[in-house]
Amino acid sequence: MNCRICDGSELDLAVDLGQQPWCNHFLTREQVGKEPFYPLRVVLCRDCQAAQLDFTVRKEIMFGDHTYLSGVTRSLNDHFGRVAAAVDHRFFADRSGKAVLDIGSNDGTQLQHFRQLGYTILGVESSRTTAKLAQAAGIPTLNEFFNLEVARRLDRQFEVINAAGVFFHLEELHSVTEGIRELLKDDGVFVVQFLYMKRIMENLAFDQIYHEHLLYYNLQTIETLLRRHELSLFDAYLDPIHGGSIIGFVGHAGRRPVTDRLRQLRTEETQAQANELSTYHRFAQRLVSMKEENLAYLRRTRNAGKHIFGLGAPVKGNTLLNYFGIGPDLIECLVEKNPLRRGLISPGMHLPVVLESELTATPDVYYVLAWNFKREILANYQPLLERGVEFYFPVNPPE
Repeated sequence: MNCRICDGSELDLAVDLGQQPWCNHFLTREQVGKEPFYPLRVVLCRDCQAAQLDFTVRKEIMFGDHTYLSGVTRSLNDHFGRVAAAVDHRFFADRSGKAVLDIGSNDGTQLQHFRQLGYTILGVESSRTTAKLAQAAGIPTLNEFFNLEVARRLDRQFEVINAAGVFFHLEELHSVTEGIRELLKDDGVFVVQFLYMKRIMENLAFDQIYHEHLLYYNLQTIETLLRRHELSLFDAYLDPIHGGSIIGFVGHAGRRPVTDRLRQLRTEETQAQANELSTYHRFAQRLVSMKEENLAYLRRTRNAGKHIFGLGAPVKGNTLLNYFGIGPDLIECLVEKNPLRRGLISPGMHLPVVLESELTATPDVYYVLAWNFKREILANYQPLLERGVEFYFPVNPPE
C-alpha cells in the first residue's frame, strides 16, 4: 500500500494487534462465530511519519449502519456544547445568517448546540439508522458518505465545518479534505476533533486502535495533509475528552496567524519523539506487559469466586477484549446504556450485552471498558462504590 497522506511507498510495522473482527460489528445470536476477522496493524510512513492501518475494511461495511450514538453520554454532550460556544464566541458571535456543516454528524448532538447559537445547521451521516434518528429529532441530515462530489452537490459555503471523531475514519481522505476546502468560506473555520496519537501512546490506550480508525494523527501528520489541500492549522488545544483529543482550528492557507499554544504543542510533540518509529515500538512492547497484568487480575478475581461485569460496550472495548483474549470465562456480560445494542453480542469474544435498566444482579467488580468517561462513571455509581463494588479501569490516564 501507499501512505494515505503523502502516497509514500515505504511503511514500517509499528504495532501489531493480531487478527480482529470489525469492532462495531455487534452480533445477533445467529451471527455468532460467523464474523470475519481482519489484520489490525499500525504502520508508519518513512516519508511523512503518518501512523495508519495497512488494511482497510470497506467503509460501506463499517459505516453504512452502526449502533454508536454520541448523545448517550453526558460528558460528550457537554464537550460538544463547550466547543460550539467557544467557536461561536471567538469567530462569529456577531454574524447573522451563519451556517454550520457537521461531517459524520451521528445523532445530531453537536449540531443541536450550534442551532441554539443561531446557526443554520446541516449534518452528513453515513449510518442509516443514526441518520434517521437525527432526522426524527428535527436535525437536517443527509444520509451519505461525505466527499468532494457531495460537497459540490451542496453548492453552498459554511462559516463552520465540524468533524468530531471522524477525520481519522476516512477511506476517501483526500476527496473529503478537498470537499471541506471548497465548502469553507474565505474566513471560515474547520473544527477538526481527533484522538491524539501522542496521548494514545502515553496512556497505553491501545484500544483506540481499531479498523474504523484508519489514521492516527499527531500534529505533524495532520498538518502535512492539510497543506496538501491549501488548508492550515492555525490553533489547537489538547482536551481531556476520550483520554486526550486535539481540538484543532483550520482555515484557508495563510488566512489566520498561528497561535502560541499551537507552537507550544508542536514543540512538545517533537521533544517527546512522538513521530519516531522507536517510540511506537516501545509502546507496543508495553502492551505485552499490560495484557499479562490484566489477565492475571481477572483470573485472580474469578478464582476468588467474584462476579465481573464489563461496564460499557464501546467499540474500542472490543479491541481490548480481543487482544487480551477476555471471554465469558472471565467477564459475564457487558452492561450498556445504548438501546441500539440491546440483546447483541460482542464480536470475537462473544460477551452478551445487557442494558443497565434490565440488570437483575450487581457484580463484585465492574471492568470499565468505557474508561474515557471515568469521572462521570464514578459520580454516577457512587452508591455502588459505597457498597463495596470495585471499578477496575484497564486504561487509566491521568485526569
